[in-house]
Amino acid sequence: MNDSAPAVRLRVITRDIDPIDGVDDLLAVTDPQDPTVWSRRGDVLVARGRAAEFGSVDGADGAHGAREVSAWWRDIVAAAEVDDPVGLPGTGLVAFGALPFDVRADVRRAGPAPTSFFVPRVIVGRRGARSWVTTIVDATSDAQVDAEADAAAAPPERVGFGPHWSATVGPGALTPDAYQRAVRAGIDAIDDGEVEKVVLARDLAGTVPADADLRRLVRALSSSYPDTWAFAVDGLIGASPETLVTVSHGTVTARVLAGTIARGADADADTAASLSLATSAKDLDEHGYAVRSVLEALRPSTSSLVAGEQPFMLKLPNVWHLATDVEGELAGDASSLDLVAALHPTAAVAGTPTVAALDVIRRLEPFDRGRYAGPVGWIDARGDGEWAIALRCAQFHLEARPDAASPTAAAPIPFTAYAGAGIVAASDPESEMLETRVKFRPIVDALA
Repeated sequence: MNDSAPAVRLRVITRDIDPIDGVDDLLAVTDPQDPTVWSRRGDVLVARGRAAEFGSVDGADGAHGAREVSAWWRDIVAAAEVDDPVGLPGTGLVAFGALPFDVRADVRRAGPAPTSFFVPRVIVGRRGARSWVTTIVDATSDAQVDAEADAAAAPPERVGFGPHWSATVGPGALTPDAYQRAVRAGIDAIDDGEVEKVVLARDLAGTVPADADLRRLVRALSSSYPDTWAFAVDGLIGASPETLVTVSHGTVTARVLAGTIARGADADADTAASLSLATSAKDLDEHGYAVRSVLEALRPSTSSLVAGEQPFMLKLPNVWHLATDVEGELAGDASSLDLVAALHPTAAVAGTPTVAALDVIRRLEPFDRGRYAGPVGWIDARGDGEWAIALRCAQFHLEARPDAASPTAAAPIPFTAYAGAGIVAASDPESEMLETRVKFRPIVDALA
C-alpha cells in the first residue's frame, strides 16, 4: 500500500433510475457555483460533493502528476466496497480529475490551480437510454452509512438555474503583440536547433458575477459543441475536441489534433479552407510530430496499436482540424491514469522534443498555464476512463468567491482563459496569433 495514501474506506452503491432525457435536468443535480460535469454526444456524468480527495489527508498539494494520483487511486480502489449491478462506463466508484500542464509549475512560479482529483458523494449518469445514481460515503467515519445506502436509489435533489449573466473579458499577461514576439522567439529556438516544434499559448483575463450559475456556461458549450468533451472540474470549464486517451474493457483509443484553420464564411470558402489545411506542409509537419509522440508513449502499454496513415479533416462549428485516431489493446494492468502519465504532455500541446519544448515554454510564456492543456477526465475502479486535453477552456478561481454573508459578497470571480498554437520553422507570427483568436471563440462566445 502507498504509505502516503489516506486511510479512507468508501462504500459505493449504484442503482438504475428512471431515464433522464433533458440536459437541464442532469445539470440541475450539480453545484451551481462549482459544477462537476463530463458530457459528450448525450452521454453525461454530473456530480456533487466530495467523499474523498487527493491530498486532503496526506498533505499533498501543489502540482502533482498522474503517477502520484494513480498510486493514491489504487489504494482507494483496494479499500472500497462497491455494489454496482448496473455495470456501465461511469457507474460504481468513479473519480474526476484535472491535472496541471506542468508539474514543475509550483517550483518555477506559484500556480493558481494545483492538482485536483476527487471522489464525489453523488454521481448521476446517463448513457444511451439508461440513467443511474451512485452514492458514495466514507464507511470509516460516516455514522449514517446504512441510511445513505437505503437512499441510494432515491431521485437526486435538483437545484433550479440561476439568472443569466455575462462575463467581462480583457487582455491577459500576453497581449496579441507580445504573443507575436514570443512566436518569433520560438522560431529562433527552432532555427537554433533547440526544438523542432514548440506550442505557445496566450491568455485572456476576466470576471463573472459572484453569484454566477456556472452550469449555464457548461450548457452553452455542450449544446454548441456536442462532439467535444464538455467538462467542469474544480472550476475548470471548457469543451475540448481532443481525446488524450480512453480505456474501455481493454481497448485504448486516442485522437490527435494538430493543424488548425478557421471555417470559411460560405460553402466555397469553407471548402477552400479545408483544402488549404489538408495540403499545408507546415500543418502536416506539425501534425506528424503530435502523432509520433502519442504512438511512442502508448507502445509500451499496448499491443496491436494502429493509427491512420493520413490525417482526416475534423469539422467543428468554428474550425477545421487535422485529426488522426489511434487504437490499440491494453497490455498488462495499466489503468487509464497510467496511460495519462505516459502520454502527457504530448507534442500537440508542448512540442518536440518534449523536455526541450517545456523549457522554451517556461522561458517564453509569462504565466503558469495551471490546468490548461493538462489532462481532465474521470476513472473508475477497473481503471477504465475518459481523459481529454483541457483546451477551449477557462479556469475560474473559485477560491476567490466570497462568503455570501460577507460584506464583499458582490465581488466578482476572476477567471483566466487560454489558447495556443503549434510553432514550427515555417510559422508566421501573425497567422499563429489569429489561430489563437479562433480557438478562443468557443469559450468567449459562451461567456457572453
